[in-house]
Amino acid sequence: MAAKKRIKKKSSKFGRKKKCRFCANPQMEISYKNERLLQRYVSDRGKIVARRVTGNCAKHQRQVANAVKVARFLALIPYVREHYR
Repeated sequence: MAAKKRIKKKSSKFGRKKKCRFCANPQMEISYKNERLLQRYVSDRGKIVARRVTGNCAKHQRQVANAVKVARFLALIPYVREHYR
């Protein structure tokens, strides 16, 4: 009787790859004036969230980063959300 070999499937820790929201919906505009959109891409510490976390493509991540920086400079969004001791 031939022994069957068990082949282990590799389990992915990371899940499925995220899709760029801006590539999926071309009508969505990245602008420094859209504060609500930019708040999604800023952490509670005030850092711009990484591309691998948001799922943006490189092109749109650069546009988001530039829009966040301009909005911070114009005081539309804060550099840091809360006061830390």
